[in-house]
Amino acid sequence: MTVAVTAASGQLGRLVVEALLRRAAGPVVAIVRDPAKVADLAERGVEVRQASYDDAEALDRALAGVDRVLLISGNEFGKRLDQHTTVIRAAERAGVELLAYTSIPRATENPTLLAQEHRETEAVLANSTVSHTVLRNSWYWENYEHSVVPAVESGTLYGAGGEGRIAGAARADYAEAAAVVLTTEGHAGRVYELGGDERLTYAEVAQRISEASGKPVRYQDVAEGDYVAALRQAGLDADYARVLADADAKGIAAGFLDVSSGDLGKLIGRPTTPAVEVFGAALAG
Repeated sequence: MTVAVTAASGQLGRLVVEALLRRAAGPVVAIVRDPAKVADLAERGVEVRQASYDDAEALDRALAGVDRVLLISGNEFGKRLDQHTTVIRAAERAGVELLAYTSIPRATENPTLLAQEHRETEAVLANSTVSHTVLRNSWYWENYEHSVVPAVESGTLYGAGGEGRIAGAARADYAEAAAVVLTTEGHAGRVYELGGDERLTYAEVAQRISEASGKPVRYQDVAEGDYVAALRQAGLDADYARVLADADAKGIAAGFLDVSSGDLGKLIGRPTTPAVEVFGAALAG
């Protein structure tokens, strides 16, 4: 069985490839825009194929002979629906037997900016001819890596999530779950709501940062616009800062990232990675 991973040079994609290699379930194909970025994977026996989400002909070549594929959602906001649809159509033409897609919790009702293109992509999948699995990933604890050092230095973690809970996990946990879905049976037609064992408020996230650093950190809730400004000051670009602040105010505060299904732990067969471990790694390096 040949398994392909799109966006394989990205943070999640690389981890999925690594998880697939550990499972040794068959040939692994890394689909990337720039093959040079995954030369190390090629040296380990991964077949590298070049394609972007915008290039239907290249995707046809990249998916030739592929049995299962993970479509990792793109990061070009406003273009993602068209790009995802291009990949889905290529998968249909290639006769892919299963396509897994990384979405967001409760995508059909999630009101955040981030959820819109996920919801639309899920609709395209629902009407496609390819069997599919939807992986509705909650937050990666790594999403807060840019906030950990400033929070330790200032003693304050800022956000706009109120008292909402985040069922976060390490990026590697979600990658392992994707690898399980791609290499085992019984997942076609399933929608997995994936979140970590820890369901933390921002105040509790601040406590975990404090544990990791050994320094006191408290949480300060701020208005959405003020959080955008804080994220921009931390180095994020304007569009990404706006999307994250919106996710806080309309997603986290309203409970849309509080996942209690237990699906992630069931898929990977172990507890999910504690936030303090991820924050500690961010502080160490």
